[in-house]
Amino acid sequence: MQFWPELKIFSRISIALVLLASIVIGGSVGYVLIEGFTYVEAFYMTVITVSTVGFQEVRELSSTGRIFTAFLILTSIGTFTYTISIITTYFVNGEYRERIKAAKVNKEIHSFSNHVIICGYGRVGKMAADQLAAMNEQVIIVEMDEVKISHINDTKSYWSIQGNATRDENLKRAGIDRARALITTLPNDADNLYVVLTAHELNRQLTIISRASHSESVKKLRIAGADNVIMPDKVGGAHMASLVVTPDVVDFLDHIRIQGSASVNLEEISFKELPQDYHYRTIGDLDIRNKFGVNIIGYKTTEGQYIINPGAETEIVPDSKLFVLGNKDQIERLHRILKPHD
Repeated sequence: MQFWPELKIFSRISIALVLLASIVIGGSVGYVLIEGFTYVEAFYMTVITVSTVGFQEVRELSSTGRIFTAFLILTSIGTFTYTISIITTYFVNGEYRERIKAAKVNKEIHSFSNHVIICGYGRVGKMAADQLAAMNEQVIIVEMDEVKISHINDTKSYWSIQGNATRDENLKRAGIDRARALITTLPNDADNLYVVLTAHELNRQLTIISRASHSESVKKLRIAGADNVIMPDKVGGAHMASLVVTPDVVDFLDHIRIQGSASVNLEEISFKELPQDYHYRTIGDLDIRNKFGVNIIGYKTTEGQYIINPGAETEIVPDSKLFVLGNKDQIERLHRILKPHD
């Protein structure tokens, strides 16, 4: 679904109507001054002249009045025809329905919170949007290309805004102040850098993930405020190399889907998501394996370090995270206990 940009056919209709109104007013005033018509007579004479319907003149015109009428016809016929054409196009092509839909979409977007904004709908952006939509995440795409916007409208899996993602107003229209994450996948690193800077300034709590095409851009993007920077070519190359060296390991990892619908799931649990009686306990005390059937395969420390297969004595402290692996039913059972409001 699309949130239409401000300048569309409706603005052209407004301009045409203003021009037509100016001609009608000017013509009416002219007939009053030249022929001494009343304002009603002058207005009527102007309308039948501009519309070229050919009705009889209100009164016999003087030579000056006839010259004025000829001039009025020459100057107004193009404007009148253009106005009728624009209005006809507006209704015949169904664009008025699109504007009604746009108003509804705008209202919906303003109600969004904790959603994900994706800047750019190329190959990387589309893949990210499809994956998030499959995970039942609210996604808003910011894209300039009308053809891509039309494709998004056809899928109806997520919302879209047509506009330049590097402009502050488009990010604000996407509800960046209420979003929880932003992914920028623009092909130009300079544009991604600008989006990251703007997004970080507009929402300091936002998780920002950026694409990078060149390795020298990674550090700059992180300094600008990106939490993670991904180089698709590098990731793809490393993945293909791993398929040569450890093909079965890679196939197994590819089989794992994070919060997806596959039979195997990998989930992260932060300290604040755990019940109060789980805080400051050890992994052994949690006994998650016996209670939920999942396995704790990783631990993130408060310093941001990752521990693979943490020991039972590892303590759960603020700002730490657990990474658990289990099948779909086990993960859902874990969610019901730890995240009952999701």
